[in-house]
Amino acid sequence: MKLKQAQAGTFESSDILILVEPVADGTGRLIELKSPVIQQFGDSIKEEINMVLDEYHVNNVRLICNDKGALSATIAARTETAIRRAMGIQEGTL
Repeated sequence: MKLKQAQAGTFESSDILILVEPVADGTGRLIELKSPVIQQFGDSIKEEINMVLDEYHVNNVRLICNDKGALSATIAARTETAIRRAMGIQEGTL
């Protein structure tokens, strides 16, 4: 499925901003993560994001993620919302 640019989340404390950008087929998943806790939780955050991408069968995408201490449920919800908006399943902002 062709994705369009979309986003979900905020720069507020305890949240994560996820920006979805389409990429060429065969590029794979490009996850760029900025977080004050990247050393401790970077792998867990990326794992949570990848689980949502797996659920929606998204393989070629660039995600720019700016974490401000979001919990696992928030990361999953923001990722799902951004992907649904990028797929045109859900309305939202860019």
